[in-house]
Amino acid sequence: MTKRTLLVTILLIVLATPVFADETSALDLMEMVYNRPDGDDMQSDLTMSLVNSRGDARVREIRQFSKDFGEDEKKIMFFQAPADVRNTSFMNWTYGESGKGDDQWIYLPALKKVKRISSDSKGDYFMGSDFTYDDLGDRHPSSDRHRFTGREDVGGVSCTIVESISIEKDYIYSKTLSWIADEMKIVLKKEYYDEDGELLKVLRVKEYSEIDGYWTVTHSEMENIQRNHTTIMVLENIKLDQGVSDNKFTERTMARGL
Repeated sequence: MTKRTLLVTILLIVLATPVFADETSALDLMEMVYNRPDGDDMQSDLTMSLVNSRGDARVREIRQFSKDFGEDEKKIMFFQAPADVRNTSFMNWTYGESGKGDDQWIYLPALKKVKRISSDSKGDYFMGSDFTYDDLGDRHPSSDRHRFTGREDVGGVSCTIVESISIEKDYIYSKTLSWIADEMKIVLKKEYYDEDGELLKVLRVKEYSEIDGYWTVTHSEMENIQRNHTTIMVLENIKLDQGVSDNKFTERTMARGL
């Protein structure tokens, strides 16, 4: 190979190599997503629709709250309808400390008892949906190894694709792929792969809007490819920075309800 041919080849390789976020590392980008400003507290109405392979839907009406406590975040949701799930509640505490997993609790009115979700149960599906308990938490970026795999538009929005593989050997997913909007730092699409490396489910953000200066996802869908089942999540009546009480996020509140 001549020097000129070698130079041209190297130049073509360089030009074909994607440039990611001004040389920002994949871990840095995931931390930007994790720490994206979203207000000090939020309250909203959530409609969760569980759609089976025949297109039949079961609809759950939920009232939910979240609040920042320094670097930590607490979330709580109360099921309002239908009657068979009414008064069920779920609470999640996410910690900013690297390596510290989420704490989660569920209150089942039939048992009249608050139950702590064990680490062994994080892979269980939540209330018949396609979200596991682990999905409902905010996984810290330091829990995974990340690398850039490419770029692709999602709904006309330029995105960077990041592959994440858990540091833990027994994690419920062998890997995930996240399509991150370059400007908003929102995950617009996410693929989850099972322990055998097969595509398990896909999360797609259908709608989002800027509310009080914060980009907020208002409509998302989780499609379980292997079960042919979909969960649709729609947020309405969103209010930010209204001063949600600290006392909202307790086991006592879970049992008492709204």
